[in-house]
Amino acid sequence: RTTMKSLRFISAEAFVSNAEFARRSLGAVAHDLFPLLFKASYLLEQGEVIHNLVENWPLSDFNVGKLLGATLDCPEDLSRRTCSVCLESCLTGLRDYVLNQSSPYMKKLKVVDLTGIKDVEFQFCKCKKTMGRWTRTQLLCKLCSELLVYLQQSQCNPGTFEISISVLIDLFVTERNYELVVQALLKKCSCPLKICCVAFRSDNLTLQKFFYIIKLTDPSLLRKLEIVHNVRLEMEHLEILFNSIHFPLLMSLTLPARTFNVRRFTATDEQMLSNIGEKMSEMTQLTELSMSFSILTGRIQKLLSPLKTPLKMLDVSNCSLNHADMAYLANSFHANHLEALDLSGHDIPELYPSTFFKLLNHCSSVLRSLTLEDCNIQDTHVNMLILGLSPCQKLQEFKFIGNPLSSQALKHLFTFLCELPMLKNVEFPVPRDCYPIGITYPTDDASLCRFDHQKYERVAEELNLILLQANREDVKASTPLFGSYDAAVQEINNELGAYLIKSFKETLEKFTTSFNKMS
Repeated sequence: RTTMKSLRFISAEAFVSNAEFARRSLGAVAHDLFPLLFKASYLLEQGEVIHNLVENWPLSDFNVGKLLGATLDCPEDLSRRTCSVCLESCLTGLRDYVLNQSSPYMKKLKVVDLTGIKDVEFQFCKCKKTMGRWTRTQLLCKLCSELLVYLQQSQCNPGTFEISISVLIDLFVTERNYELVVQALLKKCSCPLKICCVAFRSDNLTLQKFFYIIKLTDPSLLRKLEIVHNVRLEMEHLEILFNSIHFPLLMSLTLPARTFNVRRFTATDEQMLSNIGEKMSEMTQLTELSMSFSILTGRIQKLLSPLKTPLKMLDVSNCSLNHADMAYLANSFHANHLEALDLSGHDIPELYPSTFFKLLNHCSSVLRSLTLEDCNIQDTHVNMLILGLSPCQKLQEFKFIGNPLSSQALKHLFTFLCELPMLKNVEFPVPRDCYPIGITYPTDDASLCRFDHQKYERVAEELNLILLQANREDVKASTPLFGSYDAAVQEINNELGAYLIKSFKETLEKFTTSFNKMS
């Protein structure tokens, strides 16, 4: 597809390149040209122009993802540019749209959709400063609160209070922005900008605060719920959550590590697990489920069989699955629909090779992403792996970090991977022969970086050469030793680090107190 801009778009760029001229001329611009001018301003990072465009937006909807996506006038997709200058200008422009003293009858805007913005690792904007999901949450809630204060203290046009704009957003809440978000949600009814939470992520929150804020978000609208780091949600809390709150539109659910631990199950716990499965079956839209680092040995069927809708994404990494679990997955109605599957942390070749390949065969026609990290895949298993992956012609992503494979085996595997037409991303392990003799797998953090870096670079070059010779420059191959990029973690890593230090200190103090009592 052509990447050339149209003459219309080039003209739009010329128009917005002078902020003062654009401001003076905006009143004479046809309404249907505003989207074109918005994208041109975003591309050129013309913050002042973006602000003025949004403040005077003449249309009924403002969908950032669509406005920045590929168009005939400009095929470049800008929705991955989370440019701080541009996004702050959008949001402050939205606040000033409400405050703008032009007649409220001229204001048509009803829906603002901020959910199409994609947070990625590498930014191409000139300012190099991003505005991630947490900061977008913070800024929108701050602007809503400021807007309410201003409206209450100022003599505004009475019609201003009749303005009602639904702002669809993916909220990201931690301890640090909790109070601000709570205040914005509590005052939602009074504010012209109505926060509509479509997706909710929670890190670093007490259970009490999580339960309080999730009710404020209007769970009936929620499509995605992520409860991730440092939220101590266990199975009994999950049952309470599902019993007290309904999520009719929920499509994606991520649970924190150790939500389930079947090793200490009682008869009551078994019943609780069944109840959770039944409650999940009421979520008829649910197609994505992540339960990594829980212990679910022998219980996958009990949890997943009640579901009435087949799963498209399943993450059961490091869940201690046994043969019965894998057999259920391979034979379940989910198998033919799985587009993304993560089975990391399971010794697949040793525990259930044939059952795994049966599962892979069943989902091969739709599978887009496969993650098999720390699965003890060795050189002797590569031919079988190639055989299993051959039907997966839609595979776009394959991650297999942490497996004890030699340089030679990786070259053999890469030669095959070149044949997968849709493949875009490969995460491969440091070859075993780059580590000292006697290295054990899975490798601990101390040993992870103790390999021959020069030899690794040579092997990585050879693997990229295999891709190059097969005309597969479109495939990105890398070895992220400490896991794939996570935009959310990256944005709040200081807060997470402080929480871990605090937890460690509290644990140490408890240990010291107990030790002193014993003494």
